[in-house]
Order: sequence, then structure tokens, then C-alpha cells
Amino acid sequence: MSAIITKYVTEHELNNKMSNKELSQHAPELLKLLTDGTKRDKGRWCLRDGYDFSKEQISILVPSQRNGRVKSQVTSQEEKSEAEAEVNICQASNLILQEESIGKLAERIVQENIGEKEVEAIRRALVETATDAVAGSSRISRLRRELRELNAPEKIITAVLDRETTCASNKIQKERRKLRKDEGIHFPDEFSFESVKERLDDYDVSRKPDELALADVMIMLCIRPAELRTLRIANGKVTGYVKNRGQEDIPRVFRSMGKDEERARQLLTWIQNSIASEQLKDPSKPGAKWFNRFLKKYDVPLLPRYLRKLGAVFAVVSHGAKNLSNAMDIASEALRHSPDNHTSPGENYTIVNFRKRGERYDQARTFKIFNGN
Repeated sequence: MSAIITKYVTEHELNNKMSNKELSQHAPELLKLLTDGTKRDKGRWCLRDGYDFSKEQISILVPSQRNGRVKSQVTSQEEKSEAEAEVNICQASNLILQEESIGKLAERIVQENIGEKEVEAIRRALVETATDAVAGSSRISRLRRELRELNAPEKIITAVLDRETTCASNKIQKERRKLRKDEGIHFPDEFSFESVKERLDDYDVSRKPDELALADVMIMLCIRPAELRTLRIANGKVTGYVKNRGQEDIPRVFRSMGKDEERARQLLTWIQNSIASEQLKDPSKPGAKWFNRFLKKYDVPLLPRYLRKLGAVFAVVSHGAKNLSNAMDIASEALRHSPDNHTSPGENYTIVNFRKRGERYDQARTFKIFNGN
């Protein structure tokens, strides 16, 4: 609970029976006390959970601040209908704050038949509260997919579209790709090709897996955390990948640094069963920082997304690519890229400072499976 809110509500005898006009008089003072976004968020939660204020009342007491200005609440009777028609960013932010996921937000939009104006406000809030345009574009793209799956009206799906954010996201990602061309990923000896392969061969699936086993399986299958529960391997094919969520689950060719399909399926099932039985934590859950802490304890810290990239390179090494074209095919299959996508995966996934176990870091070679053309 927010101590600031608790003290202020008690001293000023605030309650949810007060009018919007009365509540709005306290907003300037509360914003002076709640000096940053974290305090304001905690304050909103306290007002909601501790004192049963409604979303509208919370948005009046602790309004969002955009570009240094507070969006004031309309208090006159003449403007009240306009305020209801044109939902401000503040109210949309509070609505998003209380939703568990983009999927839940989409369900709310459809079930409550939320109008275009409010959906546009939600879209703006999703973009403006994101860390950058890339994250904002990802959020609204996900919301559009979820709405389409729920058969939402086309006008609602269109209201989520933000071409300006999409263009800004594409520009940022293009600049990042240019920077990455000469900056490969370093990895510690514990995650060298030799070390990972030896552990994968030696794991006893009758025992409880640990974080290292989880990381090794994620490397082996170039797996995304969200796929740990859904991925399936059978008859040389892989299903359950999440990149094309909402589309037909077309089986992709099984390819990984582990050539034995039966062993790969055994290890994947081992991890999935352990997560289902809660013997192993699920790294796909939002805010799962325990896995990040585990990967950062090594002399060369890793990030979860690096495991997938290591897996693509290790698959190329394991299968002994004969030439550039063959290496690109192997990496694309290991990453489960669509065969219709003719863009090389090299720029985004296979720039790794590859070295053998025991070699010094200054002896590492940047592993790139794309050429200068």
C-alpha cells in the first residue's frame, strides 16, 4: 500500500461518495506528493484496492501527466457528455494498468463493446507507456491480432492501427541491425558449444531439472520462453511455435544442435512436465526475473534472448554447414522461420562471437552467416 495515499486520504477524509468536482480539487496536491511514475502507480492501486475508488475517480485524483501537463477533468455539466465521448489517456492508462495482459484487454474491449474513441485512447496509452516505439508497435500489433481472433468489428481493429509508430519502430530496428553487424554476442565457457552438448547428452530425465538444464534445452531448440509449454516435436516436425500466433500452426522441419529427435523430444517433455508440476519455475511468466538473475551470474552475463541466438549458431556448427547457403538453411530451420520468408536470418539471429571452450575472448571470431552483398 502507498503510505502517501493512506496518510492523505485519512487527513482529508476522502471517500468514494464524493463528487468528481470535490475529488478534482485534491489532484494538484497529490501530484506534488507522488513525484514519479512508480509512486503514482502505487497510489492508484492503493485507491482502488484500499478505498474502493472507481477507475474514473482514480483518474481524477491521480491523473496521468503527458508532456509536463495534467489532463484536467471536465467538471461543468455542459462538458460532461463530451468527456464521456472522448476518453482521455489517463483513464485508458488506468484501464490498461488493471488488465493482466493484452489478451485480457482485447477480451474486455469485445465483451464491453468499447467504442472507437476509447480504443484509440487505449492505443495511445499503450504506445506512450512503452519504453520505445519498438515496444509500442509490438503492443498494438499484439492487440490487433487478439481482437481479430475474437472477431472484433473491423472498425475497432482499425482504431488500433498506428502507422506513425510502426514506421518509427521499423526505423529503430533498421538502425539497430546496422549496429549489430560488428557486435557479436560473447558467451562464457559454461555455454560454449562443447559444454552445452556434453550436458545435453548426460542429463538424467528421472531427476529434477535445474535452471542450467532449462537454459540448455532452450539453446538446443532455439526456443522462446513462451514456447516452453506449447512446442511439440513429432515425426521430424515441430509445432506450437508462437511467432505466428493466430495463424495456422503449420508444422516446421525439426532442426537443432541435437540431431537425435527422440532425445530432443525427451528433454523438451522433461522440462515441460517439470514446469507443469511446478518443480521448475516458468520463465515465460511476466516479470520472471529469477531466470535473468541466473544467466547474469556468469563471468560473461547473458540475456534470455541470447539463448535462441546461440542455438541457431550451434545448430549450424553441429550440422557442419558446407557453404553459406547451407548454413542459412540450417539456421532458418532451427529458428523455425517460415520458408516463405526469404530474408536471411543472419543479421538478427546469428551474430555471435564464436570461440571454442577454453579459448580467450580476444580469439573469438564473429560468426556471421551473411555476406557483404
